[in-house]
Amino acid sequence: MLSYEIISNSSTSRARVGRLNTSHGEILTPAFMPVGTNGTVKSLWQHELIEIGSQIILGNAFHLYLRPGLDVIEHFGGLHDFISWKGPILTDSGGFQVFSIRNKVVEDDGVRFRSPLDGSKLFITPELSMEIQMTLGSDIAMAFDECVEPGVSREYIEESVARTSVWARRCLNSHSGKQALFGIVQGGFFEDLRARSAEEICSMPFDGFAIGGLSVGEKFAITKDMLSFTVTFLPEDRPRYVMGIGSPEMIVVAVENGVDMFDCVLPTRIGRHGTALTSRGKVNLKAAKWRYDKDPIDKECGCKVCNTYSRGYIFHLFSRSEALGRSMVSYHNIFFLNEYVRKIRESIQRDCFEEFKEECLDKGLIGECVST
Repeated sequence: MLSYEIISNSSTSRARVGRLNTSHGEILTPAFMPVGTNGTVKSLWQHELIEIGSQIILGNAFHLYLRPGLDVIEHFGGLHDFISWKGPILTDSGGFQVFSIRNKVVEDDGVRFRSPLDGSKLFITPELSMEIQMTLGSDIAMAFDECVEPGVSREYIEESVARTSVWARRCLNSHSGKQALFGIVQGGFFEDLRARSAEEICSMPFDGFAIGGLSVGEKFAITKDMLSFTVTFLPEDRPRYVMGIGSPEMIVVAVENGVDMFDCVLPTRIGRHGTALTSRGKVNLKAAKWRYDKDPIDKECGCKVCNTYSRGYIFHLFSRSEALGRSMVSYHNIFFLNEYVRKIRESIQRDCFEEFKEECLDKGLIGECVST
């Protein structure tokens, strides 16, 4: 099962450092979770994730259910053995992926849609989501929720909040075993609906709580305000998780509001397209100005890419469409975020989180919008 304890609190914000114990090891929080949707963090080997400090990875129940399928996962004894990962795993219920599919039909019992792989008819229910995640054997499973698109009516979001609460209860009723289960708060961009969803979800005996439905295309200020508002309703003695954030700016906002966990495809997605995260902001390594540059991606970074290779060489790899370039920048980006979050933990424990934030602002790593 899962246990959580708070180690340190910031005296100037809600930021905190915690220890999350799972069946496959300990996680120090705040923690960034690289996304391994299909059982792999794109462009990286599992041993590389370990050497760059990834404590936990995320897999997606929906995609793994479609391929390779539960029969394959079960044959291998669960997701950990299938992908040869000994550390903790969190699985997303598939709610976000299901609701991003066009022509779906949402019913009280679940969601009907056609498989994006072969067009076959599928019907996902809270009970099936639990069955999938229990078969995968992740350390933390997520309740099946409805993630609504930006711009839908308030009336629909009200219905969706009610549906998400009913589905959450059904997930609890059908879930069993050692796996932890987190509930998800929804409510769009309406404070009263966020409050209602949080109160309903947090009244249920989940092991942790997540905030969903943010970073889905809205402006940064809206994400920041909704996150800050919603966190106040989440219990302090349970881990808190904001789904789908991974930029340095949003990580700082989440942490200073008392969030413990976050995930995003950002570092590997932009890495595969040649953009690196650095201590002074993003760098496009596909730009021709780096052709003769002998410096590393980031002089302040201690990863093996920065210790060995130049920007000029990485520019060359991308100019020739070499896979090694994509792997290098993805590796660097995950390393960078892990180090960034480690430094955040250290600053909280030393009670100098605000000073760390100001340093990041001065360097240009995060923008002024974070402090306003």
